[in-house]
Amino acid sequence: MRQPSPISDAVTLHCATTMSLKDSVDVDAVARVGLEKLGYKQEMTRSRGLVHILFMTLAIMAVPYGLAAPIATSLVGGGPAVMIWGWILVSILTQTLALSLAEICSKYPTSAGAYYWCYRLGSPHTRVLASWINGWLTVVGVWTIALSVTFGTAQLIVAGAGIYHPEWTATAWQTYMIFLGVTAVACLFCLFFNKHLPAIDIICACWTGLGIIVILICVSVKAAAGRHSISFALGHFDASYSGWTPGWSFFIGTLPPAYTYSAIGMITNMAEEVHNPSEILPKAITWSIPIGTLSGIVFLLPILFTLPDIETLLQVSSGQPIGVMFTLIMGSKAGGFGLWFIVFGIGMFCAISISCAASRATWAFARDKAIPFHQLFSKISPYLDDVPVNALLLSTVIQILLGLIYLGSTAAFNAFVGVAVMCLGASYAMPVAMSLMNARRDMHDAPFNLGRFGTVINAVAVLWIMFAMVLFSMPAVIPVTRVSMNYASVVFVGFGVISAVWYLINGRFHYTGPPIPEESAASSESNRSTSPLQG
Repeated sequence: MRQPSPISDAVTLHCATTMSLKDSVDVDAVARVGLEKLGYKQEMTRSRGLVHILFMTLAIMAVPYGLAAPIATSLVGGGPAVMIWGWILVSILTQTLALSLAEICSKYPTSAGAYYWCYRLGSPHTRVLASWINGWLTVVGVWTIALSVTFGTAQLIVAGAGIYHPEWTATAWQTYMIFLGVTAVACLFCLFFNKHLPAIDIICACWTGLGIIVILICVSVKAAAGRHSISFALGHFDASYSGWTPGWSFFIGTLPPAYTYSAIGMITNMAEEVHNPSEILPKAITWSIPIGTLSGIVFLLPILFTLPDIETLLQVSSGQPIGVMFTLIMGSKAGGFGLWFIVFGIGMFCAISISCAASRATWAFARDKAIPFHQLFSKISPYLDDVPVNALLLSTVIQILLGLIYLGSTAAFNAFVGVAVMCLGASYAMPVAMSLMNARRDMHDAPFNLGRFGTVINAVAVLWIMFAMVLFSMPAVIPVTRVSMNYASVVFVGFGVISAVWYLINGRFHYTGPPIPEESAASSESNRSTSPLQG
């Protein structure tokens, strides 16, 4: 048999590489034309494929961090049964939302995201206002969800320090300074390592996967706090800590799973940096839920079988029992710190990815002249790998300013976690509900189509978001005190009032909605004028 020469190998490799690059260029050219049909010019560099954007979705989801950081709420809500079955229930319900968002995103793949969808799906009389409302829900949601991650990671650092210094109780100022450090790290990565962020997302996926396996093995083998029966791990339920009735207490305990999945739609704000977004983004959104569900189950099960005394965990002075929990399970401070460090790393990766996505959402809304000083915040730096520097800095500064509220009232600050979920949930539900009200006529030609199941899937998604918004408005514990009161609904309404006032002062004169080409607008009008019987 004739052996290939090194020269022929090199020629083959060069041809393959050239074809691959050519295919990528062709796909990007099609995406650029598609974006122009949506009303925008290509300003970002398309550098992310399916693997990159899927791993970024998982980095933002950050399952072990999302379940561990607010674990006290699940323990208060009922304990092991709530943690495992609540996770599975919320995962199933969130899958309907992911499918609904994926369908709309496949037709309108732009970084403007949900507020653009509202404009395209709304009637001529209401679409500008609907788009404005949704856009402000989106930016407030991404700012506050990023704040919850960076501040939550800071509180995680306090919990890690408490492993070796249990007598130390961090003051509000100390916690705030740690938060500034976490925020600075995330911001610097987004500013100066933008072209490396896809690789960082891959590293995050490896860190998370290996971390879950390490936790599974270590916790299962060590179990210094003792082992529980399968009936306890999968069925123990105690609603006495919350004070609510057992049924409602169970749903209170599902807040951590709902929080974990709350930002799945933020990945759509990366659309203009993705190759072939009409195909890749829907896959990333829909595949992320099963992958996240499985990783959550693998993370939770060993913890549930070795869970220390719940009352002991709830008495931790910092309110963050994860460090104490891992230390008791491992039987040593070093072991507890090692497992804590895995979750902390996931939190830091999440802070970087979610800060990146938040900056894109801010930039997109500024591009459509909906944010004060929009000319400034819609600029992209050609010197920092096409980073929307001003939008990133605006998002970061707002987080820093909102973090100051923690110095005055921890209860008021904690409301921002709830308001983030409420804002993002409402922003996702609006276009899905509008599509339903249009009898889904606009989705008939969506590349990712839900077919005859679309109506049911959309309806379940909207109903779940409505219920989750009520859930996040409720206090975790009753009777309610000044400290345990949930101020999320108050903050939510407050942001709504600010948005409305700004619309009356400025928006109604300058905001006309996203720039839709005439032929696209005519097509949308034609779809909405079609008889509902054709839907």
